[in-house]
Amino acid sequence: MKKNHINLITVIILLITIALACKKDKLVSDVALTPSTFMLTIDETAILTATVYPHDAANKTINWASSNNDVATIDNGKITAIAVGTVIITVTTEDGNHKAICTVEVISPLHPAEPEMIFVEGGTFTMGCTDDECWGDGRDKPAHQVTLRSFKIAKYPVTQKQWVAIMGSNPCPYQGDELPVHFSSKWDLVQEFIQKLNEITGKNYRLPTEAEWEFAARGGNKSKGYKYSGSNDIDAVAWYWGNSEYKYHPVGLKEPNELGIYDMSGNVWEWCNDWYGVYTEEPLINPQGPTTGLHRVIRGGSRYSRTKQFCRVSHRGYELPDGRSTYIGIRLVLP
Repeated sequence: MKKNHINLITVIILLITIALACKKDKLVSDVALTPSTFMLTIDETAILTATVYPHDAANKTINWASSNNDVATIDNGKITAIAVGTVIITVTTEDGNHKAICTVEVISPLHPAEPEMIFVEGGTFTMGCTDDECWGDGRDKPAHQVTLRSFKIAKYPVTQKQWVAIMGSNPCPYQGDELPVHFSSKWDLVQEFIQKLNEITGKNYRLPTEAEWEFAARGGNKSKGYKYSGSNDIDAVAWYWGNSEYKYHPVGLKEPNELGIYDMSGNVWEWCNDWYGVYTEEPLINPQGPTTGLHRVIRGGSRYSRTKQFCRVSHRGYELPDGRSTYIGIRLVLP
């Protein structure tokens, strides 16, 4: 009887030991926040998701904190944007041994004329034509290496609705709110639009450099090497002579490129900030183009383009800044 009693005590001790070991295994090992960074406009709310590891941890209690409650507050994962600025949202396990952060940028609501922007991570690419479909006069050659810093570029060309919101009138020959601006061959008028937009928004919009335009059109660091912006099938991504019925079309109807940018091939040519000049083989870093010139660079082709070649990402066009062409639009960038 005494022996059985001893065995029972041994079993109990063993069970307690196992239970304690299991409990130890269920201590929190980490915590994560999703997403890790995002953007909100003032008065907008969003939900952050905190995940405690392991999922069966014994104590999954966490604490939330904002680095600046005047910019954004946090309440059990719900973040509320209050003022323009940047905050760090921190989630910490109760024991304080584990934490995760999320960076939140709070911006002002977009003005009706402001474009939706796509982030283009900086990188190095080969600019210019590298195959047998280069333009006959050699304007697309020689191909050369270009390195760019990161920037943001508009998801779509500027629409007529956006233009009217700034300039007050719509002088486009073919009108429609979501049609791209296509009368803007007057360089000074384009600059006036941009200046007024910047005065209203307090931002620094401008036209893209030719290198920025081509890098974005190619898909940036996500490029798959397509001839046109987003595909080797021009009909999938561009309005040109062969499918446009000689009409301008609302922006965003064709497929986007690798970065989610629309209409960089076809529909309307787009002004770049550069004066037109010849290429060299010299590697370049953040090139701005020649300091003077006669023509400004245009890119992308248009609904008038009789040859598909004009819509290729490497093709270069040019136009007089004070010309009267009705096939040139604009797309904005932010540094």
